[in-house]
Amino acid sequence: MPKERVLITVKTYPTLSRKYGEMVCTAGIRADGSWVRLYPVPFRRLEEDDQYAKFDWIEAELVRSGSDPRPETYRLMDPKNLRCVDHVGTDKNWRERRQLLLKASHVYERLQPLLDGARANTLSLAIFKPARILDFTWEECERDWDTAKVDAMRQAASQGNLFEDEAWRETFQLMPKLPYNFSYRFADADGRESELQVLDWETGQLFWKCLKSTPNSETAALKKVRQKYLHEFSGRDLHFFLGTLKQFHGFSPNPWVIIGVFPIPHENQMDLL
Repeated sequence: MPKERVLITVKTYPTLSRKYGEMVCTAGIRADGSWVRLYPVPFRRLEEDDQYAKFDWIEAELVRSGSDPRPETYRLMDPKNLRCVDHVGTDKNWRERRQLLLKASHVYERLQPLLDGARANTLSLAIFKPARILDFTWEECERDWDTAKVDAMRQAASQGNLFEDEAWRETFQLMPKLPYNFSYRFADADGRESELQVLDWETGQLFWKCLKSTPNSETAALKKVRQKYLHEFSGRDLHFFLGTLKQFHGFSPNPWVIIGVFPIPHENQMDLL
């Protein structure tokens, strides 16, 4: 089976699966602008050299998912054969990222086509440009992973079912669960206001980083996250990478969430960078 090249644009914060353990939803685009979702990916159990970053080109053998009806979803034929082969940086005024993501791939400015596409099962990944950012909010949620999922993961690990290479067991620890859900409120080109949850890995990592600098105040850490995502990013040409949630795809009034944030500079900001 020939390998495909995918430019990684999305890594969500890890979640737990009874079947797969700790998993990361990864998405990206091919050179022609078409989308690919990779799930499940045991990201933190990959070899260090194969732990791709955002905007890395990877090569891997992909096969359509048999358990996920969403049209862009694939799984890795063999995670051990995944390779990082290149990286797209921000040099030349972000030219290559802009070309691949905002030119080769379609950019939506209205939510209705996305809702229609999810309902018809023709679309589950997209780039979206909000017309106005209204707010960035957070809501407290469960602070610990579901114990049933943790127990199932430990049982699978003890039986050697999670990954063929056993070396990862010696140092692997679960990623801490985020105690807050983050969301953007925004309006689209029709003036339609919406609120979508942000599942981006970088959002969670920023929270933990800010908490280290304000160890006695989660509120202060949350305000720092909001400062970046609301005020700093609002001053850029902000785009969202959107994806649908499998359990709501095809029937929910709005199954979309923000799985990545793309705060590219405005054209008139380019010369200042």
